[in-house]
Amino acid sequence: MQLLNTLYVTTPETYLRLDNDTLRVEVERETRLRVPLHHLTAVVCFGHINLSAPLMHRLADEGIALVLLDDNGRFKARLEGAVSGNVLLRQAQFQCVANPAFALDMARACVAGKIKNTRQVLQRGAREAKVEDEVKFLTRRADDLAASLRALPAVTDLDTLRGIEGEAARQYFSGLNLLVRADQRAAFQMDGRSRRPPRDRFNALLSFLYAMWMNDCRSALEAAGLDPQVGFLHALRPGRAALALDLMEEFRPWADRLALSLINRGQVTADDFVLREGGGVSLEADARKAVVVAYQERKREELSHPLLALTVPLGLVPLVQARLLARAVREEAAPYVPFVPK
Repeated sequence: MQLLNTLYVTTPETYLRLDNDTLRVEVERETRLRVPLHHLTAVVCFGHINLSAPLMHRLADEGIALVLLDDNGRFKARLEGAVSGNVLLRQAQFQCVANPAFALDMARACVAGKIKNTRQVLQRGAREAKVEDEVKFLTRRADDLAASLRALPAVTDLDTLRGIEGEAARQYFSGLNLLVRADQRAAFQMDGRSRRPPRDRFNALLSFLYAMWMNDCRSALEAAGLDPQVGFLHALRPGRAALALDLMEEFRPWADRLALSLINRGQVTADDFVLREGGGVSLEADARKAVVVAYQERKREELSHPLLALTVPLGLVPLVQARLLARAVREEAAPYVPFVPK
């Protein structure tokens, strides 16, 4: 199993071209980077990036995904070659989605993984907080999430499950501001989750990190032979990678943790953001580079996988989870277990 080797291109007006068996990155007609194609599984472009037609053809031939996102990380398009994967596995996946009981169990597992991991974020924040009122507030929010977890086994339909997930998310985000360093809270204050466009700096940073996690989850599902468009928790909708969104739920708290680290360590500051017309907020180009580097470094962090009893880099976990998800689809007696480190 190999790490998802993704090239993230963030500098505006960069030109990507094919150079024999190498992808060449040019900025202002100067070569800045050469990457052998066999090292890549995906190329992700943020904002206005130029690409040559020969390169796009070669990426499709090699099965290397080309993903186009806007400056905020919002999905625009994805270029892929011929669909690969196990057609029998995908057939089993479609049958499982059509099975209400199986779909509910799978969706419940996705929500449970997300709530457990977000609860750990708040519990860690409560342990590290220095102000007693903040400790109490974060502890209450963590207790609220525990109550949401206890309610999951009794859920009998997807709408109720989505309602519990939405309320848990609201409780979680209400406490996230207190995990920001006190002298940075005014600049990074968030009033709940906002998207399309993000309305504050914290949300802009989260959206950017979520976009990278989303791409890695989608690529992991495709590598496992599953159809990323057909999910269990997220409703099917044209153009939506529902299963990738399902898988991503348990990884969102990892993006949140990285966002908090970047802010609290001063690696991202208030000046790294641009206020757009209409109230949207986005990261500056140089800040995007810093976030991408931090994300790639975080993916190399080794963690103990509780189910496998092995130590694996965080960047490999989506691949592991995608294979566990495929196993659950093939063998309905093998329930999906989300990644929740101890």
